[in-house]
Amino acid sequence: MKYRSVFDIIGPVMIGPSSSHTAGAARIGRVARSLFGRQPKWAHISFYGSFAKTYKGHGTDVAIVGGLLDFDTYDERIRNSIEIAEQAGMEVSFIEEDAITDHPNTARVTIGDEQGNLELVGISIGGGKIEIIELNGFELKLSGHHPAILVVHNDRFGAIAAVSNILASHKINIGHMEVSRREKGQLALMTIEVDQNIDEEIIKQVEQLPNILQVTKIVD
Repeated sequence: MKYRSVFDIIGPVMIGPSSSHTAGAARIGRVARSLFGRQPKWAHISFYGSFAKTYKGHGTDVAIVGGLLDFDTYDERIRNSIEIAEQAGMEVSFIEEDAITDHPNTARVTIGDEQGNLELVGISIGGGKIEIIELNGFELKLSGHHPAILVVHNDRFGAIAAVSNILASHKINIGHMEVSRREKGQLALMTIEVDQNIDEEIIKQVEQLPNILQVTKIVD
């Protein structure tokens, strides 16, 4: 196995005690916050497998709430994140699930407010690294470690090529891309991880394409 840096071996700068149960959980929460675009008013967090058995002792609960408050993995406020969330008017509940999942460190995060809600499933794969594997019912693979855009679109011929062409015209290199759809010809989701941040002008160009319904940017 090849490592890009020493941090891939020793793990991230973080509030402990565990890179997978604490730092990974914080990043899952922070990706949910980024996709939602604002601080939620409520959060229902379901833990599966090892997360469900050890989340209190390993600080998985305070870490994931810290992520929802937009705290980074090394932010000292993570230790008191549940109290901070309550003070900010965020209602938080935790559910220990018995269902068996493909990965032992799995969390389902459902957040919302009066404007809408969002549901995602994330897994912590070790060393602080994560993958988002489901978003609002769409299967996907999002690392949360690179700039990315998520594009909800009608499942029509040429939609994927049109988005790719805009990125290529601005010399944006795609590191990973996949498309998920619930049914043929209905809604679909493009997940595109890139090598550099995408400015708002490019996002606007993508939004104006035919069959594009929503574009969400994640900044690394």
